[in-house]
Amino acid sequence: MPSAIRSFLTCFLLSISLSVWAQRPIWTKEQANAWYAKQPWLVGCNYSPYNAINQLEMWQTETFDLATIDKELAWAESLGFNTLRVFLHDQLWVQDAEGFKKRIDQFLNIAQKHKIKPMFVLFDSCWDPFPHLGKQHEPVQGLHNSGWVQGPGADVLKDPAKQAYLKGYVEGIVSHFKDDGRILAWDVWNEPDNMNNSSYFRWEPTNKVELVTRLLPQVFTWTFSANPTQPVTCGIWNGDWSTPEKLNPLQKIMVENSDVISFHNYDDAPEFEKRVKWLQQYGRPLLCTEYMSRGNKSTFQGSLPVAQRYKVAAYNWGFVAGKTNTIYPWDSWQKPYPKEPELWFHDIYRANGEPYRTEEVTLIRELTQVNAKNSQQRPLQTRPKKKQKAAAQR
Repeated sequence: MPSAIRSFLTCFLLSISLSVWAQRPIWTKEQANAWYAKQPWLVGCNYSPYNAINQLEMWQTETFDLATIDKELAWAESLGFNTLRVFLHDQLWVQDAEGFKKRIDQFLNIAQKHKIKPMFVLFDSCWDPFPHLGKQHEPVQGLHNSGWVQGPGADVLKDPAKQAYLKGYVEGIVSHFKDDGRILAWDVWNEPDNMNNSSYFRWEPTNKVELVTRLLPQVFTWTFSANPTQPVTCGIWNGDWSTPEKLNPLQKIMVENSDVISFHNYDDAPEFEKRVKWLQQYGRPLLCTEYMSRGNKSTFQGSLPVAQRYKVAAYNWGFVAGKTNTIYPWDSWQKPYPKEPELWFHDIYRANGEPYRTEEVTLIRELTQVNAKNSQQRPLQTRPKKKQKAAAQR
């Protein structure tokens, strides 16, 4: 073999070897639990400022509002919240990668000031499948999440030729912040197989689940190739999780590639507890990254004490009522509300800082203060063999 070819092959094989070696593996159960043992009981919310209709409006230069974020995170700190789940977007990277990273850094500085560690979400399959940069439309009266957008959008999801930049986005963001102690975790994709049946279903790709199932493993690979020191996760949200055999192919990808197990539950306290027990079979830390929908019987009074008992991280949906319109329920897509509903669906505060329900704020403060004194992991419980309750339809 000519020396030039031999030299080329040696360098090529070495580069492959180094690439494989450099990508960190999924944490073992022991590593995941060791990380979690160092955390307090994690309590927070899914956050966007009241004056942002979606993640694009939150982060774009023209509408990035540090003063409002600082004010609202002070309210979060006053509740004892120590973490937030915050959505990013791939188009923001395309628009201005360096500026986007700078704004994330500014956000993290404010979060650190208020003793809060965010979990960042890289992609999202919920609501409008046609995101666009620039000025976002105004909220539609009485319509839940009338302006929230998916990322990647349907046009990118359907065309592999348009997906090349996604790798750069994931690796660029995660590698830049991979050693940043201000960040709690990375959630790679929110509800990836959500077909938005009650809202945008007719505009969704008919083979969306197939497309996402093909792309999600790549997203995990890109994330791990950035070697984050923070845990990586992707939350399951519907169906029967009582045994690994009952998981669908996409759910198996989500669970098997997660350092820590995350999930969503918008049902009452008994259902919440049942699903916690189902997921304890994996022997990893559990993070409930979405709950609390008053009209669906998912409440702070019901679910939060259960999360505390099992030391499950708890992120309710919504914080300050505003342009996302999440005080209105999911069924507003069938019957938009002409005025503020008597029963708020999500959210805790009005824009002026007044609590929607003082008793909820009091309860949250009581529970977070109690747990500040005891962050020890509780022993795993035996999961029950009960019949599954139907997941809430959105």
